[in-house]
Amino acid sequence: MRHWALIITAVVILIVAGLVLFLMRLQSELETPYYGAAGPETFVQIHRGMNTTQIAELLESSGLLRSRLPFLMYVRYRRMGHRIQAGEYHFTGPDTPRRIARRLIRGDVYFNSITVPEGLTARETFELLARNGLGDSSEMEKLFLRTDWIRDLDPAAQNLEGYLFPETYRFGRDADSPSILKAMIGQFSKRFTEILETHPPEPGWDVRRVVILASMIEKEVREKEEGPLVSSVLINRLERGIPLSCDATILYAMKIAGTYDGNLSKSDLKMDSPYNTYLHLNLPPGPICNPGADSLRAALKPARTHYLYYVSRNDGTHHFSKDLQSHTRAVNKYQKSLSRHGGTTN
Repeated sequence: MRHWALIITAVVILIVAGLVLFLMRLQSELETPYYGAAGPETFVQIHRGMNTTQIAELLESSGLLRSRLPFLMYVRYRRMGHRIQAGEYHFTGPDTPRRIARRLIRGDVYFNSITVPEGLTARETFELLARNGLGDSSEMEKLFLRTDWIRDLDPAAQNLEGYLFPETYRFGRDADSPSILKAMIGQFSKRFTEILETHPPEPGWDVRRVVILASMIEKEVREKEEGPLVSSVLINRLERGIPLSCDATILYAMKIAGTYDGNLSKSDLKMDSPYNTYLHLNLPPGPICNPGADSLRAALKPARTHYLYYVSRNDGTHHFSKDLQSHTRAVNKYQKSLSRHGGTTN
């Protein structure tokens, strides 16, 4: 009996020792960086519904794990398998199974991040996106006319101008032109709805009129504090039947015509275009850029003033006037040595 007891004890010791060695090896592998992918970078797509075994097999076959077992043991021991998030992940070098597991649990998925600034036209936005590897500029030019995407916002829209909200976006590698533009339209709808909660429109002002006015404010204003003041000038002129005389609308017309070279001359003020707000009363026929939240708020809630004119001080701010005589003095003061420099200066 003693002989068998010694044998059993020895076997148990061997099993325990083997288990300890196995766990020590697993622990070592869990902390050892590895990268066996074919190229300097690799992408792995974790699909919804994949279990931990499938994920481990995918990581191993992609060259990110030397062996799937340390990853599986770690995830299952910590009971974190259900917390792994679907998405595409980007790997560029050696990493440990532990850190890989934590990345998948954090949802550190790959995105191409881009900031679209306020005031770009739709075509300028397309060019910016394409330069950053997002979408196809020629395809987006065609999608520019997909007014059915914004019919609920603007039934009279002729194109998507004004509704591609300026924001920082994060797009996956599989984002195509339609999904990118729809995301920007969706962001406009979301943010505009939020703004309306605190800035309800005046009677007679629908989404289209607000966006057109906001686009003009966006192009005329550099200091956001002046947005409500410029808005008040434009609305006061609308109410009095005075031409808006906004240089930015002519610049837009010139861009459409392909004649803009960075300068605006007095002869350009006679340009035959529906966007020429020196020749035509009321708002232009459509937005002239994609306005941001501040300009939308300014359009919805203008300052209460009697201003009818403004002229650039050439430092990013404007001088505002209530009558033509005061305005003329301001023009002579601030614009004497310059040709036209933006703003309502007539």
